[in-house]
Amino acid sequence: MPGTVIVGGQWGDEAKGKISSYLAVRDEPAVAVRAGLGPGAGHTVVRDGRTLKLRQLPSAIVHPGARLLLGAGVLVRPEVVLREIEELSAGERVGIDFRATVIEPGHVDAEAADAVLRERVRSTGSGHGPALAARAMRSARRAEDVPELKPFLTDAVREANDAVDAGERVHVEGTNGFGLSVLFGTYPYTVGKDSTASTAAADAGLGPLAVDEVVLVLRACPTRVGAGPFPTEMEPAEAERLGIVEYGTVTGRRRRSGTFDLDQAREAVRVNRPSRIALTFLDQVDPEGRALRTDALPPRAAEFVAGVEAGLGLPVDLIGTGPDTADVIDRWGARRTGGGLR
Repeated sequence: MPGTVIVGGQWGDEAKGKISSYLAVRDEPAVAVRAGLGPGAGHTVVRDGRTLKLRQLPSAIVHPGARLLLGAGVLVRPEVVLREIEELSAGERVGIDFRATVIEPGHVDAEAADAVLRERVRSTGSGHGPALAARAMRSARRAEDVPELKPFLTDAVREANDAVDAGERVHVEGTNGFGLSVLFGTYPYTVGKDSTASTAAADAGLGPLAVDEVVLVLRACPTRVGAGPFPTEMEPAEAERLGIVEYGTVTGRRRRSGTFDLDQAREAVRVNRPSRIALTFLDQVDPEGRALRTDALPPRAAEFVAGVEAGLGLPVDLIGTGPDTADVIDRWGARRTGGGLR
């Protein structure tokens, strides 16, 4: 069955948006479902010289034929999603599951007022935790309760499952990273929800047998925003020397940078059970490999990839080498069709 789930294996910022957009252009899914949390997690997509910073819509927006759904498990902030739909002229393609939980202004205020979340955890301040708590207490509003969202309401679960049953390709795009899972991550320095492949599928209303591919995205030099353990963190001066200085898509805060953590990656593999590994930001390990799209890696980059494969016992099938959606060495696609995007 043609169901693919794309999730991150570290602290977020793994370039899930890039890999999701690449696979959308390559595989042309009929349906793409955003899963995970809500607008606190931003995905950056660069395609044909245009940069999109997506907080609610799936990265598969770059494939014109994809139906863009927000799953039942996603948190929706109406003003954010409506602005995104308008700015990207995506209205006719977007469907919001009527069951999705709404983030209210009071949820954002409550998160900002919580000293633990604000000062200890250093959350994004997007209102996710209070909205999830309201849903658990059965007091949250759902998307169907917001008049402004009415033109976009749908049964996303039915749409996704109908597509699977019809043999059409469905992509599920996770948000946040495995290390931030409230169940398996560095609690309490986590997001308010699990962020594994199984939960992403559940957010879209897909059972395990509807999924036949899980793509785990790992970045060569992981980053983290906010507080919490980071065993392989490097000093800011070292990150600057290496040219690894980044800022969060949503928060604008400087990301903490580190070296590849094989132990964390192994745990992410153990829990997510990926069929494919995507390794991104390889150009930060070896600038000579920047923007390569054919499998002719320079020696240092090739050695790094080989080390990851040996350490995980899995092949690296997708290698991100630059910011553009097409800056990918696609070993998987090359085996199937003879090449990647052009």
